[in-house]
Parts: sequence; C-alpha cells; structure tokens
Amino acid sequence: MLLTITTKADSYIQFMTVLVLFIFVLAITYVVTRWIAKSQQGRVGTGNLEVVETCRITANKYVQIVRAGEKYLVIGVGKDEIHMLAELSEQELVLCDNGKGQSPDFAGVLDKVRKLKYKEKD
Repeated sequence: MLLTITTKADSYIQFMTVLVLFIFVLAITYVVTRWIAKSQQGRVGTGNLEVVETCRITANKYVQIVRAGEKYLVIGVGKDEIHMLAELSEQELVLCDNGKGQSPDFAGVLDKVRKLKYKEKD
C-alpha cells in the first residue's frame, strides 16, 4: 500500500516539474521573440523607404508600390529580380487608412473574433 502512494506522489511531482518547465520555456520563447522583434524594428532604416502596398501575382512574383523619399514607384518583384514598372505621383494613389499598408495587428483581429464568438452564443 505504501508503494502505490509514493508512486502516485512521484508521478504528481514529475507532472508538476514538466508543467513548470513547459511554462518556463514558453516564457523564455516569448521574451526572446519580443527582443528579436524590437531589434529588427531598429534596423528598418531612416524612413525614406516604405512598402505602401503589395499584390501577389503568383507564388513568387509580386507587384509592389514603394515610397522612396517623395516618389512612388511600382516595382515587379520576382524570385531573383526586381524591375521598375512605373513611377506614380501622390495624386494617382488611392491610399487606405489601415496602418500604412501593413497588416492589421493580431490583438485587434483576435478581439474582433472574440466579439463575434460571444455574439453567436447570445
């Protein structure tokens, strides 16, 4: 009888140890990911170059509108090459106000999904 009690206690201790280690690894992964993201933001540059919009044509070919200083350029980006297609004036652009061409933040999208989920339950 005593043998089964210590085995259950050992199993519980092993489970708690694995759980604590798992949470520790998740925390370290989160911190390192945030650190890398911040260090990559610092490398972006001086703000003279910005990808305004990207349109995927095929698996590895894109058409992009890029702001370079005060000029807007339409470029074709392929696997091994980049070609300038046209130059646009600012009046020719139709700019959306969704974060300057960037994808929406994950937290905002997640909040919208949660709200939809709660509406469906009601």
